[in-house]
Amino acid sequence: MEDILTSLSTYGYLLLFFYSFGGGMVAIIAAGVLSYAGQMDLTLSIVIAAIANTIGSAFLFSMGRYNKKALLPYIKAHRRKLALSHLLMKKYGDKIIFIQKFIYGLKTLVPMTIGITKYPIVKFHLINTAAAIVWAFSLGIASYQAGEMLMRIAAYFSNNPYMAPVILLSILALIWFYFQKATAKKA
Repeated sequence: MEDILTSLSTYGYLLLFFYSFGGGMVAIIAAGVLSYAGQMDLTLSIVIAAIANTIGSAFLFSMGRYNKKALLPYIKAHRRKLALSHLLMKKYGDKIIFIQKFIYGLKTLVPMTIGITKYPIVKFHLINTAAAIVWAFSLGIASYQAGEMLMRIAAYFSNNPYMAPVILLSILALIWFYFQKATAKKA
């Protein structure tokens, strides 16, 4: 466990940037815990995660906007998720840009889907920047405040390594089940 903390604090900011660029939440949560442990700076971690997430979502939006034809063959495998993204956009409007930051499986599709539509570019970038700041701040602060508990959980998993895959697979199964129900054809 100590080796992992040392490695993460050494390369943590770089890993945080690249992982947040892709929309991953684990890195900002780990940065919050490492900040609690005194291995990283919380403010810097939140700023890096927010900037990276803003750039990453802007990149996905641009892919949808300017590379529609090249992107469509890859999206066809995710037609139902794409349809769900469109429905969520119609139902929640601009709020979906905030909501999608916290939902695994939608955080890459929603910006691309919005890019495919005629949604105003400047409006997307403004809302996306605000959403990335809220995302990074809320996850960073929450993980910092829950640092002691999260460190105990990590210690438990390092002492019981068989439990992590069981819980991870359970979470992935729940996410898969949700998307199956949310995107199922109505009879």
